[in-house]
Formats: sequence, C-alpha cells, structure tokens
Amino acid sequence: MAFARTVNGDIDVTELGTVYCHDHIYCVPALWKEKGQTDFLLDSPEASKAELDLFKGAGGTTIYDATAIDYGRDVGVVKRIANQAGVTVIATAGFNKSIMWSATIPGRDITFQHWIDSMSRNDIRAHVTREVEEGMDGTDIRGGVVKFGTGYNTMNESEIKIMRGVLDAHKETGAPIHSHTELGTMPLEQLDIVHDEGVDPRHLTIAHLDRNPDPWTHRKVAQSGAFLSFDGITRAKYHSEDVRTRCILDLVRWGHEDQIMIGGDIARRTMFANYGEGGLGMGFILDKWRPRFIEEAGEAGFDGDALLHKFFVVNPQSAFAFRKG
Repeated sequence: MAFARTVNGDIDVTELGTVYCHDHIYCVPALWKEKGQTDFLLDSPEASKAELDLFKGAGGTTIYDATAIDYGRDVGVVKRIANQAGVTVIATAGFNKSIMWSATIPGRDITFQHWIDSMSRNDIRAHVTREVEEGMDGTDIRGGVVKFGTGYNTMNESEIKIMRGVLDAHKETGAPIHSHTELGTMPLEQLDIVHDEGVDPRHLTIAHLDRNPDPWTHRKVAQSGAFLSFDGITRAKYHSEDVRTRCILDLVRWGHEDQIMIGGDIARRTMFANYGEGGLGMGFILDKWRPRFIEEAGEAGFDGDALLHKFFVVNPQSAFAFRKG
C-alpha cells in the first residue's frame, strides 16, 4: 500500500481525495508576532475551522498544511479543528526559511537561528526524523512531509545545512519532500543539491513557482521529475491570473501534466473569508478558479476538467506518498 501520513495516522493515498497541495490553517509565526505584522497571525481556531468548512463545502478533502516549526506551527489545534470540519490534513516536519529564524523560539530564551547554529547536519536529520516518526510540538502527531526553504535569489549556509539534514531525514523515513522558494527563485539551485545528495527529485514538490512565471525554468524543473506547486492563485499583485494558466498549459504541452498540483498558500487574515477582513477564503479555488481554468483550458484546446482531476486528485497521490530510494 502506498500511504500518506496525516495528523490522524497513515492512510492509503487513494483516500486523499481532492487536495490543496499547499496551505496554512492555523499558525502564529514568532517573527511576525514580534514585528506586529498581525495580518500573518492566523490565531483564531474558530475562524480557521470556518475556512475548512468552506473548503469541504466546495468539494475539498485534504489539505497539505505547509506550516513548519519556525512558522508558528501548532499541530494540536490544527488536528482538532480539522477533525471538527471533517477535513484530512497532512502536517509539516522540518523548517521554512532563514528570514524567520531571527525570532525568539516561544517558551525559550534563544532564537531559531541560535538553535539551528547549535545543530549539526546529523542533529537536524535526527530532529526531523523524530517529527516524522514520533511526533511534533509535544504531541504524538507525526509529520507527513519534510520541508526546507531558501531566500530570494539566495541560499545561505544555514539553509544549505537544513536542506541537507532534511534530505537525510527523507532518506531515513521515506517522507515526501516540500521546498519553499522565495518568489519562485532558486529552484534549480535546490535541485543541484537534491541531485548531489542522491535523492530522486520525484519525491520533491517545489512551491511558489507560479510567482516566477518563467517557462524555461518551469520546464527545467519538470524535466528533473519534481512536482510543481502552483499556489499563488488570486495574487494579482504578482501576475494576472491568465499568466498562471498559460504556464500550466505550457507544461501540459511539454508532457508534464502528471507533475502539477494546485494550492492557495493562504497565510494572511486578509485572504480568509472568516477573519473579518472579507477575503476570498479557502473555498475560492474550487468554487471560482476551477471553472475559470476549465473555460480557459477549453479555449486552448484542452480538457480542463480532466486536467484538474489530475492536479487535485491523481498527482497528490504520488507527491504525498511515503517511499524510499
């Protein structure tokens, strides 16, 4: 049985249903709290649960919650409200990116950076492996994905150490891998290290690639075998929505439709419908973006409904499966 690891334990990947491949449900990032950036504080279980209700009401089944320890993860709260909403959640082991590490670790008198500096690559491997095999945040809730990240056109020594330790944890546990890219930069440099460590890129999903809508870069990432996460939907401040659709359809033309996944990466109160800001909410992609994509794909000569079945249902069954080698 190919299995995915959820906050409630392991399930057959065919039970994942319709999946958002990258989102955030409930989190209080220490850095943004210290800086008073309240828009990033998803701190209401009630509002977050109402968003999960929207997701489920729109036909959603599973969310990969990409919230790592340095981004204010609280898997106990997430599990509770997900179970109340009847939504399956895959949680994140590992780390996000170094910009978050200047913050003080809640309940401790050191920063994330100090903690990371004190760890060797092997310590990182052991820590992430424990999160996958034993539990996170003082619970027995296990991570279903291991994560690392890099900055905007940068990859510092700490991030590289984290990356190699996380890849070691993947080798030990078979957990699928997720990477953060800042505005879609550095994916090929990440892949260089993945290859250097002897890890099959088919176990990796690279996030935020639609924020750098460069067809050549997308094609090179896809040729590696990695999954591509298109998770910037609604963010017209970066690019109009048709740009993302054209990038997706280009990948389909090049034969990579089995590597594309869709998510919202909703991480601001103003993006939610239930945090009092009037945002579009977690139901938007399935309710509103889906029919738009089907129409635009049809105009380009594709079966948009069949493509979305792959992006939401079929491809996540491979991307979130545990496997070694």
